[in-house]
Amino acid sequence: NGLKQCLSEFKKQLAWVERLDVTLGQVVDPSQSASNKDAVDPENDFQREMSFYRQAQAAVLEALPRLRKLQVPTRRPDDYFAEMAKSDQQMQKIRQKLKSKQEAMERSERAKQLRAMRKYGKKVQNEILQRRQKEKKNMLNAVKKYQKGLSDKLDFLDEEQPSSQGNKNGSANQRIKKGPNAKRRYKNQKFGFGGKKRGSKWNTKESFDDVSSFRSKVAHNKGPRKGGKKALNKRPGKRARQKMKNRAR
Repeated sequence: NGLKQCLSEFKKQLAWVERLDVTLGQVVDPSQSASNKDAVDPENDFQREMSFYRQAQAAVLEALPRLRKLQVPTRRPDDYFAEMAKSDQQMQKIRQKLKSKQEAMERSERAKQLRAMRKYGKKVQNEILQRRQKEKKNMLNAVKKYQKGLSDKLDFLDEEQPSSQGNKNGSANQRIKKGPNAKRRYKNQKFGFGGKKRGSKWNTKESFDDVSSFRSKVAHNKGPRKGGKKALNKRPGKRARQKMKNRAR
């Protein structure tokens, strides 16, 4: 009662056009039911801001027809400039800060991309080196097998090389070199294929058991000699040689 009495004392009975007060609820959202139209979660930012928007919308829909009825202009002129709440210097500082922040983010993103590209390039380089080492190892193994006679394939020597003499039209002709030439094959047949020689005459189980080439007469000096002599022309001993020297004197 006291508040109402105080309100009646300082309240001025002015026309609505002087007061321009509109107190209404929010516009009903057709997507919401009538039961939960006023149920707004204050912790939900979207619902809270949407309720403010719809309440202002309801006030505008109520006030505009009344202003037009009172012939009050409601359209802002084209040359109307509203004073900003912040000065131009403050807004310039804000722009500079936002610009510097954006540039820092761009630099950070570029640095991150460069690091990723370096990692990817290093990974590709390692893969290439590993592939080359693997190819080199496979080729060496194939050469060793060919030298030892375990394989007769020369696929590892197949390579395409550009010809030293081009044709008249200058086209990039290439010749395929397969295997060694005739000179190399002759030397291989005559001198062998190179490689390890030590231990090449070692006995194996098969050679040890093979006695087909053994001749007892030749081995024990019992075979026929030249001139029909069975005795070998052995070198005389040291004492016999000394006696022969003394006789010669």
